[in-house]
Amino acid sequence: MDAAYALQTPQDSVRLYGDWAPDYDSGFAAEQDYQLHAHVARAFHSAGGQGPVLDVGAGTGLCGEVLARLGVGPVDGIDISPEMLAMAQSKKVYRRLTVADLYAGVPGRRAAYAGIVSSGTFTNGHVGPEVLLDLLAVGRPDALVAMSVNAHHYAAKGFAAVFDAMAGDRLTGLSLMQTRIYGEQGQGDHAKDLAFIVTFRLL
Repeated sequence: MDAAYALQTPQDSVRLYGDWAPDYDSGFAAEQDYQLHAHVARAFHSAGGQGPVLDVGAGTGLCGEVLARLGVGPVDGIDISPEMLAMAQSKKVYRRLTVADLYAGVPGRRAAYAGIVSSGTFTNGHVGPEVLLDLLAVGRPDALVAMSVNAHHYAAKGFAAVFDAMAGDRLTGLSLMQTRIYGEQGQGDHAKDLAFIVTFRLL
């Protein structure tokens, strides 16, 4: 996690996650009791989220797997790492997977999705709030969004001000729920790290 939080450029992300992909689930996610993807998927489902859904920063498909178990779909995914998406593809829970750098633009048709989810993408060394306007354009009016934002990153990058600026114009019903990123078996310096699950509807 120290390496992931210290990323500086999209190219750094491609290299790190390309190397990490083969044992991301069995190594990092299992050994650290990673739970954030499940919290995001369940928040989306419990708020009435429906497909089609775009999973932003889909990685190896952990969030997509939970959505599938909850009966939510179809789900498309985007991620900067082709190696991570290859792992997601093997799980056969996605309709379509696309390699994408959010800072270079969000692929796909505007207003195509009834839901947008994202777990673990808006965090230290990764993606900030400056991509939100372009990202949210792929959602339909009344689309439900459920996204995690690392709590430290939320404060440091000014997410609150960005959401406040969009309230009443681009989104409504903003809700923040704080949660631990890892379960009780998490270890190391980041074991007690927190994130916000941010949910809202698009206007």
